[in-house]
Amino acid sequence: MKLLVYGAGVCGSLFAAHMHEAGHDVSLLARGGRLTALRRHAVQLAEGDSPAVRRVPVPAIEHPGGEYDLITVFVRTHQVDAVLESLAGVQGDVLFLLNWAAGPETLGAVIGHERVLLGFPMTGGTMDGDVIRHRKSSFVTRRVAMPIGEPDGRTTPRLERIVETFRTAGINANAEPQMDAWLRTHAAFEVPLGQAVHAAGGPVALADDPDAVRRMLHLMQQNLAAMATPPVPRAFAALRTLPQGLLVAVLRRFLKSPTAVHSGLNDPSPAMAAELERLTEQLHAPARAR
Repeated sequence: MKLLVYGAGVCGSLFAAHMHEAGHDVSLLARGGRLTALRRHAVQLAEGDSPAVRRVPVPAIEHPGGEYDLITVFVRTHQVDAVLESLAGVQGDVLFLLNWAAGPETLGAVIGHERVLLGFPMTGGTMDGDVIRHRKSSFVTRRVAMPIGEPDGRTTPRLERIVETFRTAGINANAEPQMDAWLRTHAAFEVPLGQAVHAAGGPVALADDPDAVRRMLHLMQQNLAAMATPPVPRAFAALRTLPQGLLVAVLRRFLKSPTAVHSGLNDPSPAMAAELERLTEQLHAPARAR
């Protein structure tokens, strides 16, 4: 597969490295200092706090061009508009693997509705300078699948082909028939979580403040109640039905887990704040339209 990975942050770099090592023709698009680092040192990976750094020589480029079998987009929500403009003249199906609660129509209006696929990356990690520190693979993380879907929920030949290609490369991917609802549900949960973590100064600090966790839970419940469709996965409905005390205890435990600590939740950057602001706008847009 000839593949363009658009976005060289944690998720994009990890994905590009996996696909490159599986033998695919991969180009990783980056800009500025990140592009310079990739060209000089390749993609640098380390498990957790290990001093051992593995280098994967994925070709790094600055601008998309030509034709690809698939373009995967790993950027923040507020950066999507610029990406759409740069991909309008580039041939290839486009799989958006990111936070997005505005629906597929806004994406297809720029690049063509027939090109759009939706998904979400389930990998996690943090940037340590130019090194990506990702959590160690475990039985649990290996069972968490990357959801990918067609905007209309169909199981198409191209979707089956992409899922099988990713699985062959060691990426646990799964076809999701309700991908748009999945992304909206995730945003309903992610926005209060990210805002609360940012205000507290990190996931562990938030876990140590039960009142702040209760306020965060209330906002999650409000977001889920405002959705026009049931939550996907259905397990998120438990946030509205289980006792508050139990939910607060579960959320506090999650916030102290390696999954939360070694994830983008620990990113206090302006880019994270801008993404949460854009996601908030997307979540509230349907309510304003009604």
